[in-house]
Amino acid sequence: MDPQLDFVVAIPARLAASRLPDKPLRPLGGEPLVLHVARRALAAGAREVWLATDHARVADALAGVAGVRVAMTSPDHASGTDRLAECASIAGWDDATVVVNLQGDEPFAPASGIAEVARTLAASGASMATLAEPIADAQALFDPNTVKLVRAASGDALYFSRAPLPWPRDAFAHDRGVLPGGGHWLRHIGIYAYRAGFLRAFARMPPGRLERVESLEQLRALEAGHRIAVALAPEPFPPGVDTPEDLARAQARLAGGRA
Repeated sequence: MDPQLDFVVAIPARLAASRLPDKPLRPLGGEPLVLHVARRALAAGAREVWLATDHARVADALAGVAGVRVAMTSPDHASGTDRLAECASIAGWDDATVVVNLQGDEPFAPASGIAEVARTLAASGASMATLAEPIADAQALFDPNTVKLVRAASGDALYFSRAPLPWPRDAFAHDRGVLPGGGHWLRHIGIYAYRAGFLRAFARMPPGRLERVESLEQLRALEAGHRIAVALAPEPFPPGVDTPEDLARAQARLAGGRA
């Protein structure tokens, strides 16, 4: 890891989840899901790793894990970003601190990607940074649960959408089952970096019109005129765990030695 790269990782993890109750505590390879995420954060070279949770049972899952601190946050937060803003106050980070938001359901997030999003923020001067990776098949492009993004030549995000963007007009006029050549399609990876000062400001912003339409929180920043720098992930980001089916796939992945 780059010794000059100074950042912290915060993991928002609330106990309740509509599609997978008690998600942070679900066993994966015999250990709580959130423990796998914390290990990924520790491996990335962060100066500090914090768990931001609303429940003592989640905090207890990481009790005794060296290098992980816990911020007990309000159960009333509407999003993980709001939870991290409270964590920033509890941790006492100054406005310039680079904070990586690593979702609590990403047990296979590569350490290189966690560091890369922090590096991208620091190098770009943008308000936020995130990661993406190429989409290889039409099924993923048309899946509304796969968030797509379009970026400018500068690397900044132009837009995020659940819709298939960009739309290859001529190719899809003939066949929507196969992606044409060119590699223009990107899947958004839901990891973010921001300075603690912007994190606090972002949490205070009212939801934007585009955010409400797409149910994508990052559009709040774009609609308000803030830059989001996008880097390609240095190695694949396996999907996170959001449903019982996702958890079963994660179990199979771990059992197959593909952690």
